[in-house]
Amino acid sequence: MRVLRAAVAMLVIMSGITGLAYPLAVTAAAQYLFPWQANGSIVNNPQNRPTGSKLIGQYFSGARYFWPRPSATAPVPYCPYNAADGGCGTGSNLGPYSPGFLAAIKRRIIRLRSADPQSTTPIPASLIMASGSGLDPDISPSAARYQINRVARARRMPVARLRRLVKRFTRGRTFGILGAPRVNVLELNLALNRLARKRKH
Repeated sequence: MRVLRAAVAMLVIMSGITGLAYPLAVTAAAQYLFPWQANGSIVNNPQNRPTGSKLIGQYFSGARYFWPRPSATAPVPYCPYNAADGGCGTGSNLGPYSPGFLAAIKRRIIRLRSADPQSTTPIPASLIMASGSGLDPDISPSAARYQINRVARARRMPVARLRRLVKRFTRGRTFGILGAPRVNVLELNLALNRLARKRKH
């Protein structure tokens, strides 16, 4: 009985520490030190309403917007970039010689070429290949630059102005060594909407 009481007491104590005290301490520290990140890195639109997370990709299909990386989470319009559904945050798991993979690549190339038939620039890989998570919020700077002419025509904006905007939203490697330069698609498109609103006024 003495051993059983000690075991039960240890279970209660450790459950309180690891299941209650530690999570509460970490949550409180995160809310105090990094409240924006701890609450999902939510980005607001020009009306100051939440419009998405900086960490989760969103589906943009209009010619007026920069498009994100393809998502293998599900076919449009079901749940591309849907992080709320546990079955949606995933890669395709198709090999490089899979007929399904090659067919998807061809469809994406046709879509990009149809949206901008005047372009002769090679399509960047990040615009035709989905990320491993299927939820990547960023594209490469070359993928953003590839879309500038299409967006400029659709919005009747100077190409030079869009190039400056892309450059402004290009982020370098984390700590100068980790990852690759990137452009957050949601932030870039919200900046586009703000520019359009200024032009109207």
